[in-house]
Amino acid sequence: MCRHSAWLGRPATLQELLVEPPHGLVHQSWEPRRQRHGVVNADGFGIGWYDGDSVARYRRPVPIWGDASFLSMAPVIRSGCVLAAVRSATVGGPGGEEACAPFLLPGGVLLSHNGAVPVDVVAPLVPSAALAAIGSTVDSAFLAALVAERLAAGVAAAVSSVVREVGALAPDARLNLLCTDGTSVVGTAWGDTLFWQVGSGGAVVASEPSDDEPGWTEVPDRTLLHVTTDGVVQEDLS
Repeated sequence: MCRHSAWLGRPATLQELLVEPPHGLVHQSWEPRRQRHGVVNADGFGIGWYDGDSVARYRRPVPIWGDASFLSMAPVIRSGCVLAAVRSATVGGPGGEEACAPFLLPGGVLLSHNGAVPVDVVAPLVPSAALAAIGSTVDSAFLAALVAERLAAGVAAAVSSVVREVGALAPDARLNLLCTDGTSVVGTAWGDTLFWQVGSGGAVVASEPSDDEPGWTEVPDRTLLHVTTDGVVQEDLS
């Protein structure tokens, strides 16, 4: 299992979004409060952010708290849309930077997966070229490749169709996804927690609240969340 978080709003530094909150993503890497599977997220991390039409990623197969380069970058990188994740690897699964979210999909779309899905179930659905473009054979990469194949329908439609199809084939799969194209954020709650909070500066969507301030809303299980500058919409996936 993993933890992930997305921001859509005013330009903010990675320090503000991930490091400074008392229970932010960096803190969740060693002490998550709502994680149902696993107790620590020290098998790597990744951060993606947008600068206009350009997207950048920084991924490392080490604990986020021990990466001096990230800690030096965090105060100076600023973006209005950020997707970040810390990883708890499935035993026996592939490692390395390539297995760390966020995965980069066509059109500059970023995707993170918090959960687990049987590879033998999802692999037959994925064209080999699509998986090769993602660059890993971790279970999350198969989901990313599936979403990539369906992006012509839009990010929300692609994520919704993949979660519904894989969930029907693997009822015990945990399919919490976060996906963004830089202008909106799509998330799913399917087997683990997901929360959102809207403030004056923007919206946060995260595996769990980054602080104890009021305003956090838990997303019901088997629900898709779509956040845009116009507001927040939830869709039942069951």
